[in-house]
Amino acid sequence: MTVSSRTGQAPRHESNLNNGRTPGVRVNVVVVGCGLGGLACAFSLQKAGHSVVILEAARSIGEIGAGIQVTPNLSRILIKWGLRDRLDKLAVVPQAIVFRSYKTGVKVGGSVWGSKMEHDHDSPYYHVHRADLHRMLYELAEQAGATIRLASTVKSIDPSTPSLTLSNGETIHCDLIVGADGVKSAIREVVVGGPDRPRPTGDAAYRAIIPAEQMRGDPELEALLENPEMTAWMGPGRHIMAYCIRGRNEYNMVLIHPDGRDGSAPAVESWTAEGSIEEMRRDFSGWEPRIQKLIHLIPSTLKWLLADREPLEKWVHDSGRVVLLGDSCHPMLPYRAQGAAMAIEDAVVLGGLLSGISQLDDLPQLLRAYQGLRLPRTAESQKSARLNQFIFHLPDGPEQLARDADMRQAMEWEQAWLGREKGKNGLTLKEERTWAGNMNQWADQTKNKLQFGYDAFAAADEWWRQNK
Repeated sequence: MTVSSRTGQAPRHESNLNNGRTPGVRVNVVVVGCGLGGLACAFSLQKAGHSVVILEAARSIGEIGAGIQVTPNLSRILIKWGLRDRLDKLAVVPQAIVFRSYKTGVKVGGSVWGSKMEHDHDSPYYHVHRADLHRMLYELAEQAGATIRLASTVKSIDPSTPSLTLSNGETIHCDLIVGADGVKSAIREVVVGGPDRPRPTGDAAYRAIIPAEQMRGDPELEALLENPEMTAWMGPGRHIMAYCIRGRNEYNMVLIHPDGRDGSAPAVESWTAEGSIEEMRRDFSGWEPRIQKLIHLIPSTLKWLLADREPLEKWVHDSGRVVLLGDSCHPMLPYRAQGAAMAIEDAVVLGGLLSGISQLDDLPQLLRAYQGLRLPRTAESQKSARLNQFIFHLPDGPEQLARDADMRQAMEWEQAWLGREKGKNGLTLKEERTWAGNMNQWADQTKNKLQFGYDAFAAADEWWRQNK
């Protein structure tokens, strides 16, 4: 799939995305990177009254990636941008998250989602193909007036001017450079003043999509399609996350396993490396029968080596004219499903702050404000993802049994709470519990409210309210 400049009817987003603020100066912005974060940034800044060019090294935008989780803090943004109808058509609303034993498939924990997620957080939870979401954001950015230049590799930047030199020798001058060029960001090295090597996590991921028609006819596998859930099978040093996408016509699987590298070796970050089906089958031999059936339906797989970085404390170059966004400053491990959400939240906050700029000399202050609003939240999300790596991968033994018991207790209590008005379970429950610290982080209502209840538009509005 190659994205063309021909787009359909523009989505009807809210006309007032920035609470009536209008800039006193039009900022010329170059965004490096045409991923989800870069496209969202371009749209947000265009709607804030600025002029944006995206530079992307790739010659075409292909259908790279697989499933992606659109949590309520992200769907809140996408809906405000007018994308609800397309999400409802292309995505799947998971009815629950379910944790299962890797050996037996027995359910050891879980939380009800579905309509309850939207009721609790005013926005739904979706599962969508990354390419579908990318296409939506690409069209939004174009329709808002952003210029998207493919086959445009940045060779160097001068942060003081600021300007960028491309591999073909062309130099582009602008007022602001946004580095949205991902975990292998070249712009990050300019901001921090040197190379920033990744930290190996010890994990890698196989990614695969199974056409739903291949699962039909087997009652055990059909059940995974008919009652769409996010299912997590947890095992020693490994776990599998799986869920439906594209109207339940595809089943997305992410299979996390040891990456086989010496801990001292540098990690190699890649999203497109071919994986070995034989190795994948060996890695998950002994797992429950449904997993064996699913794996044998996978014709090919991509292998994604997972590297991590400590939270970056400097997102803004000293010149005040270069700033980072998304994975370039806070790469997320996939264990909490917040990578895309954090990048697009960044885009909203940056656009919201720059919507009220009076003069170019205000850029350093506004970029520092952006970092101040976003860094604590993204660092906490990184921490939460790392915690799930530990929780999901516990070895057989007492700790694993204690984890399962903790998850099961929260699950059974939630079932009793949701059924209390019907008199189920013979229990009378007078007040809801928060389950703070539960091994199922999605059962922890305190964490859920902080993670899913966040409103990036309101964060920028509040900053302006306090700093008029």
